[in-house]
Amino acid sequence: MTTARFDVLGIGNAIVDVIARAEEDFLLAQGMRKGGMALIDGARAQALYEAMGPAVEMSGGSAANTIVGLASLGGRAAFVGKVKADGLGRSFGHDIRAAGVSFNTPPAVAGPSTGRCYVLVTPDGERTMNTYLGAAQDLHPDDIDADTIAASAVTYLEGYLWDPKHAKEAFLKAAKIAHDAQRKVALTLSDAFCVDRWREEFLQLMRTRTVDLIFANEAELHSLYQTSDFNAAVAGLRADIAIAVITRSENGCLIVSPDGAEAVPAFPVERVVDTTGAGDLFAAGFLSGLARGADDRTCGRLGALAAAEVIQHLGARPETSLKDLARENGLVD
Repeated sequence: MTTARFDVLGIGNAIVDVIARAEEDFLLAQGMRKGGMALIDGARAQALYEAMGPAVEMSGGSAANTIVGLASLGGRAAFVGKVKADGLGRSFGHDIRAAGVSFNTPPAVAGPSTGRCYVLVTPDGERTMNTYLGAAQDLHPDDIDADTIAASAVTYLEGYLWDPKHAKEAFLKAAKIAHDAQRKVALTLSDAFCVDRWREEFLQLMRTRTVDLIFANEAELHSLYQTSDFNAAVAGLRADIAIAVITRSENGCLIVSPDGAEAVPAFPVERVVDTTGAGDLFAAGFLSGLARGADDRTCGRLGALAAAEVIQHLGARPETSLKDLARENGLVD
């Protein structure tokens, strides 16, 4: 196996986040499920934008956030995702490249505009997302470059990609190329409602070893195994996947393998401002450690550190060098 050119290559929806603060009454009036993600069409996107309060626009997308976080930790990172050749698409491309990420997916010249995620942040820091996929849903198997996948130690896939048909096919193509090159494939389950839609197919990906590692939070785990019994769900994971990482908010994470489970504590935070991107940045830290050959506990601590940084400010990407933070905390040399 040749030396990897990239530590992690992420494949996901290329999205620009439109973030605004909102009271819970606004969510109720708009028929939203607090803490969830709903897919919306263009008309709903326009109506919601008009109803929202003052908003901040910044590049986002689950896997893209993870890959930017990995770059902030000093990792060699690449991203595959579809934007349109429009203003938001150019902003997305500029931002991800400026973060040190290789991004070469050709933009669409026709069809829907660049995808947007309308993020409503309530006073407790919880985020509720409404996503217009736009051009992101047109990611196609032809956008997957075999040489780049084969040159990446880990290919990281977001569960949201399972919604559009061609994106799903791109996902499967990438996983096969990675395994043929003796590389690892990781999957984030993305959202409990996403798991509700695709439960059996996600379980099949795990049981057939199409993916080697999954990331999930507790809600996603309970949805995956349709049980409220945490220990029963963990037992299911042990049988179904080589390694899984369950994030548990202020309770840290649990790293599960057939050999057992290791709990890793969260990093303390002064104040939770916005939980957008917490899981994405946790994955960034964990994958950064994995790519460096760190032990499970160090990987978990790196994940916890990255998540703690991102929830203390608005937006889903780091504002501080995560590599510097990791060095200050003795997690990297």
